[in-house]
Amino acid sequence: MAGISAARIMSRCEALAACSEQPGGLTRVYLSPAQRAASEIVLGWMREAGMKARLDAVGNCIGRYEGVRPGLPALLLGSHLDTVRDAGKYDGMLGVVAAIECVQALNEAGRRLAFAVEVVGFADEEGVRFNATLIGSRAVAGTLRPEVLDAADGAGVTLRQALKDFGLDPARAGEAARRREEILAYVELHIEQGPVLEAEGLPAGVVTAINGATRLAVTVEGVAGHAGTVPMNLRRDALAAAAECALAVERRCANGPDLVGTVGQFEALPGAVNVIPGKVRFTIDVRAAADAVRAGAVGDLRKQMQEISARRGLALQVKTTHENGVAACAPWVMEQLDAAVAAEGIPVRRLPSGAGHDGMAMVDLCDIGMLFVRCAKGVSHNPAEAITAADAETGARVFLRFIENFEAARQ
Repeated sequence: MAGISAARIMSRCEALAACSEQPGGLTRVYLSPAQRAASEIVLGWMREAGMKARLDAVGNCIGRYEGVRPGLPALLLGSHLDTVRDAGKYDGMLGVVAAIECVQALNEAGRRLAFAVEVVGFADEEGVRFNATLIGSRAVAGTLRPEVLDAADGAGVTLRQALKDFGLDPARAGEAARRREEILAYVELHIEQGPVLEAEGLPAGVVTAINGATRLAVTVEGVAGHAGTVPMNLRRDALAAAAECALAVERRCANGPDLVGTVGQFEALPGAVNVIPGKVRFTIDVRAAADAVRAGAVGDLRKQMQEISARRGLALQVKTTHENGVAACAPWVMEQLDAAVAAEGIPVRRLPSGAGHDGMAMVDLCDIGMLFVRCAKGVSHNPAEAITAADAETGARVFLRFIENFEAARQ
């Protein structure tokens, strides 16, 4: 089998981590100068690996390695290039770098396959800037809603304007969509972002499904007042109500099978030490392995927050910003990933993904699969995120073996 360079994978992840808008840390949001720098680097690596590379209509990096003849349908590989705030170095980036490494190994061996291989670095998966997740992969899958272009970031810049500022035409965003007949499957290598593989001493595992997720943007509005003059029994304190709502999330999501809930953002206004908060904005993220469990929890939380707000005499607004059902990996893809894992002498372990991934959007276009690589202590979305060079190499070797033996006819 053609060679994989662990040193190159690790050094490239370090290079991408240096493309950041955060001094001393890693933050790279959609359509930012830091993302432009990362995209230019990735496009260069794609070309070095023997691919034709381009930015698509929404800023995704696309590299294509032709098969035995031009124009064949493609096996699509990759992950995302944007990050959360104060991120780790491997979430998303490892999948893009490893996929490029696999194509480079094929190219250096002079090998062409019975299908094309395309590598994609999705421009937005995390949804940090515009509070709309999976923008890059939804655009490729053809499911990006036109109204998302009017979403605004914290500075009031709309996605439509940000695309223009980046040198892209928002009117052509639909051109990023791919046709079903062009794509054989979408398969992603990603760090596990959990502790299972490490606990079991395994460097890699095969994903069965990506858990469904709902994200809510909540606003609670009361009346701002002087901290020293408004009696406690006459206050309409938005922060106290929002805190009660946050505790309701914790209680409800502690009582469901494979159910989790998180309040990740919390903003109190006007934000002065001597003013009772009149308005609070916060987010809720609910995930579960079963859609019915997630929907039940979200419904209960909406009802409980309405009751809390009504009891306190406050106004409540709840907006769904993201809704995705469980995305099951295709059995025929999982079987081929299983075979690649076993061929490397690794016990086959299947496990679900509690974190969201671009496959949640891509499943609307084609069958999907995922390979997890062990990460240290299961830590992710954190500067402490870490993998070993040995595991990066093992994961890439499994991935390359999968690619070399991929059988599209099994669909």
